[in-house]
Amino acid sequence: MSHSPPQSMDDKLRTAILSRFATDDRTAYANLRVGVLNGIVHLAGVVNSIETRIIAAELPEDLEGARGVVNRIEAPGALS
Repeated sequence: MSHSPPQSMDDKLRTAILSRFATDDRTAYANLRVGVLNGIVHLAGVVNSIETRIIAAELPEDLEGARGVVNRIEAPGALS
């Protein structure tokens, strides 16, 4: 019987963010990638509006363990 190793705080945070994205109608079908390193959330992908880009960056902000968000999501009108 094998046991999986306990999830790190970064892994738990990533899972929570993906869950939020999946259950929010504004981000559920967006093509987003999420990485977390030392509590810093890294977002990437492509969305169809600047509003969705902003919302995606706001959703993880109040989660326990999130220390900041790096938003590299591409959207029309977004700065590169």
